[in-house]
Amino acid sequence: MRSKIVAANWKMNLTFGEAESLVDDILDRLDEQDELNCEVIICPPFPYLELLTDFEFDEQRFNVGAQNCSAFDMGAYTGEVSAKMLKSIDVDYCIVGHSERRKYFGESDETLAEKVNRLIENNMSPIFCVGEVLEEREAGRHFEVVKEQLEKGLFHLDGDAIYDTIIAYEPVWAIGTGKTATPEQAQEMHAYIRSLVKERYDQAAADDIRILYGGSCNAQNATELFSQPDVDGGLIGGASLKANDFVSICLQASQIGAE
Repeated sequence: MRSKIVAANWKMNLTFGEAESLVDDILDRLDEQDELNCEVIICPPFPYLELLTDFEFDEQRFNVGAQNCSAFDMGAYTGEVSAKMLKSIDVDYCIVGHSERRKYFGESDETLAEKVNRLIENNMSPIFCVGEVLEEREAGRHFEVVKEQLEKGLFHLDGDAIYDTIIAYEPVWAIGTGKTATPEQAQEMHAYIRSLVKERYDQAAADDIRILYGGSCNAQNATELFSQPDVDGGLIGGASLKANDFVSICLQASQIGAE
């Protein structure tokens, strides 16, 4: 059975002191639990990564991910952060292709494919994001859009490397809007994505790969979403900035994972 994942995407939020306080609060609440039947990943802004990896080393209650990485290995690329740099401070996961990166920074599928390559080369796991905007869903093109994003950005990997990836489906119209895909809509797309993995690779890869839902997932709707057979957890935005809400989501995922 696939284990559930709850991944926090803090985006560009929090001062250093606020970040330290939040992770302290999250750990205090997690420490009250005997065991979690889910994997917790926290993806803070770049300046706080080593803070989080230090906590991770001491507590072993969560893993650490970055929100982005460079498509380049190294060199004269001012302002960029390479996968090799991230790995050197014990970061094991990295979000790739979030809709905000695609929209605001013009990241193409080809660029995202290179980022995926750099992460795999450095033994890191991409959390590869796909999803459609509202106009594409209303036009009935949501399956086509997601398929194209996967084919161009992720499915160039060989059969072994795909096992090191996580896919996150994020309907763009539901990110930060308070709107959420219904559990039925989420399940439909997640099942479709899994079928694409089977078609490109094989049944074993389709059974193994974990597909997260991202898009206004919160403490009120997590159980209903995570109970869907092809939804393996969530990529959590705003709710991950509140320790009580985030840990509640983790506990809901854990309970489902234990069933």
